[in-house]
Amino acid sequence: MQCVILAAGEGKRMRPLTANRPKVMLPLANKPMAAHLLFEAREAGISDFIFVVGYQEQEVRDYFGDGTDFGVKIRYATQRYQRGTADALRVAEGMISGRFLMMNGDMVVKSQDITKFLEMTPPSIGIYRSDHPKDYGVIVMEGDKVTALEEKSERPRGSLINAGMYLLTPGIFSVLKDLSSSPRGEYELTDALMISIANRELTGYLLSSWIDVGYPWDLLDANAVLLEHISCTNFGILEDDVQIRGKVSIGNGTVVKSGSYIEGPCFIGDNCTIGPHAFLRGATTIGNGCHIGHSTEIKNSVIMKNTKIPHFNYIGDSVVGSGCNFGAGTKVANLRHDHGTVKIRGIDTRRSKMGAVIGDDVRFGINCSVNVGTVIGSRVSVAPHCFIEGWIADETKVR
Repeated sequence: MQCVILAAGEGKRMRPLTANRPKVMLPLANKPMAAHLLFEAREAGISDFIFVVGYQEQEVRDYFGDGTDFGVKIRYATQRYQRGTADALRVAEGMISGRFLMMNGDMVVKSQDITKFLEMTPPSIGIYRSDHPKDYGVIVMEGDKVTALEEKSERPRGSLINAGMYLLTPGIFSVLKDLSSSPRGEYELTDALMISIANRELTGYLLSSWIDVGYPWDLLDANAVLLEHISCTNFGILEDDVQIRGKVSIGNGTVVKSGSYIEGPCFIGDNCTIGPHAFLRGATTIGNGCHIGHSTEIKNSVIMKNTKIPHFNYIGDSVVGSGCNFGAGTKVANLRHDHGTVKIRGIDTRRSKMGAVIGDDVRFGINCSVNVGTVIGSRVSVAPHCFIEGWIADETKVR
């Protein structure tokens, strides 16, 4: 059994977090999203992987290599222009020799579901029950057969959606050769499956563990789920009077200074400095090389590597890129006064608590205030005592 992981896209809806990395390399529980997918597929018994890469592909190649470090075999196919899922699969045709699993690289799914899905007869598609199906392709079923597949509709015919997971045979490539582009100019794998649907050959498998990571705030949900399964390990140094509650993992070379309080689940990477008197609350991941300083509180957030949040800061329900620096007293708001859900550029995050999405290498002066639902682009510089809200473009100087 081979596994094809689609990892070529930039993830435009993830901007500014994808300015310097492909979407599948965004961290969850301190590992790239695609690494979690590989580990789960490996646990299901798959050892032969093909990554379809494109945007910022070298980062994927450098991290995964030939798979030796992960106990698997990895090869790469390059999609030079991102023209849809069918086009991505076509570039891997010469590497596929039999029945294979194909998965979008921007999702979280557990090995138990993959194992059961592999028992299906191809062609088969992974499906999931969603409470907002109009945001996805909707699947209509009769028994275990797929009878219709509708792309995003304002009036979906049900709650079952396409989870971006397929079990296929090499016969699919003869269909892909004659495929026309969709109205949005892409070659869609779902169009290739219409023949199987018409012949009542396409089966569906209902997943129980699937999470889609389509927008930056989805990283918070996926991170929280993955943190529930971490091991309680400590490879760092804990000074006196450090309090740890729940599942917490602390990396090599990390020092947690006196008076700090850490509530799990929490993952702290390598070579970090935490405290003194820092407060890390549940569902937080701190990347390698970070500094979380005196009287700083962080809750339910993803903080990427080499970011400094040194003293008297608060960050809640936020995603912060790498190499950022927060001036003393800078705070990120995460709750509307009316307790309504937070919208970002008109898109409802469906979250009543949502802070900010902050790109790489952002610099804050002292005592800055960041409003709920703010997006700050990469390499933005913010002067002291500023109030920031809305969408701030890359390399802006806020004064």
